[in-house]
Amino acid sequence: MEVENELQTFVADASPETPAERNAFQLSVVGGPSVGAVHIIDLRDCRIGKAQTNDVRLADPSASRFHCVIEWTPRGLLLRDLGSTNGTQVGGCFVQSAYLAPMVPIQIGASTLRLTSLDRPLGSAGATPAAYDRGILGSSQAIQKVMALLPRIARAGFIVLLEGETGTGKTLLAEMIHQAGPRASAPFVSVDCGSIPPNLIESELFGHERGAFTGAAERRVGAFEAASGGTVFLDEIGELPLALQPKLLRVLEERIIKRVGGQRAISVDMKIIAATNRDLQKEVASGQFRADLYYRLDSLRVRLPPLRERREDIPGLIEKFARRVQSDVNPNFVQKLILTLARRPDWPGNVRELRNAVEKAILLGDVTPGLVIEETERVRGFPVDNGGQFQAGTSFHSAKERAVAAWEREFLQSLLSHSAGNLSHAARVAQMDRTHLRELLRRHRLLA
Repeated sequence: MEVENELQTFVADASPETPAERNAFQLSVVGGPSVGAVHIIDLRDCRIGKAQTNDVRLADPSASRFHCVIEWTPRGLLLRDLGSTNGTQVGGCFVQSAYLAPMVPIQIGASTLRLTSLDRPLGSAGATPAAYDRGILGSSQAIQKVMALLPRIARAGFIVLLEGETGTGKTLLAEMIHQAGPRASAPFVSVDCGSIPPNLIESELFGHERGAFTGAAERRVGAFEAASGGTVFLDEIGELPLALQPKLLRVLEERIIKRVGGQRAISVDMKIIAATNRDLQKEVASGQFRADLYYRLDSLRVRLPPLRERREDIPGLIEKFARRVQSDVNPNFVQKLILTLARRPDWPGNVRELRNAVEKAILLGDVTPGLVIEETERVRGFPVDNGGQFQAGTSFHSAKERAVAAWEREFLQSLLSHSAGNLSHAARVAQMDRTHLRELLRRHRLLA
């Protein structure tokens, strides 16, 4: 990761009420199957449940896959139940949402959790382990260089452009920039320009008026308005249709939008973080990206290196991912996994692929090189299901995993088609958490 432009000018009148002046918290599991698990709530929200992608994963049958979330708000930490089956209790009372106080017990099924305040501010050096758990940090010089500059990048009034291959952690870095800056208490709105159909992306960004087009039954607020005072993250900005780029340029220069079908100019105030896995300079040269928009986005450019350029981080990442999947994982198993993956002369993927390989190995209890690496070496998707037929040399668990993966991919493709590529709508109709849906889509290569 490297900063392309020097940080010379910063916002001098930034609000003093920043996350860096509030304390971080520690969430501990003090009862239940996962007793002893600890998570530092620092710089980002904390998701809790049985699913592997949660920040706090509970090995508790009575907990839901995505049970609840603890969010940062201007008033403090807010717990929200995510429609769990057995509900969430705070201080002995079932709640849909509640502001949390230290030491008040949180009951999730058979698990008891407790929140304690840490005697250090958010964003301090002690925050590193929590962010490391999310897989974006490491000990390599390339990573530490930008993390040292993160507070200044977050406070700067620049538009930030994040560059890097798919799976290097651009979304996580964007969230950290938002949480470390003066807009942390305001919304963080993410728009994936590569996953929204071209005919819908203008409405997604700018909103629309009732009757603006067929199906526009009511007024809709777009991402720029929804993020008022906060941050808009434009993921895969290189996928933005050429015809829409002049309108985005106007937003960046004038902070004014018009809803689709509307005439009124609406002032908007937000920080823009854009990300791309493309070489935008080449896109400009080929006529696929406007030069004036590129130069406007290029105020501050940060590059996230692929994992092959920071191989010294791989062992630590493997250990962290393994503990997230299974808190009591056998250390010998982890060492075998490190030897299997870290000794490769060329790792075929990035952080996301490494995490998937670790999760797969832990769940199947197998560190066979071909098993844990084959997924990262495929160009797209999972192996085709063989219809349940036995194949010599394939274990039951491996065959079952492939069958489930094939079904899962087919289901997600159908869900995307039904929802016209709208992730929020797809998550609602499938009764899934949107973050988990996005993660599954990326894992199946259905989302860049």
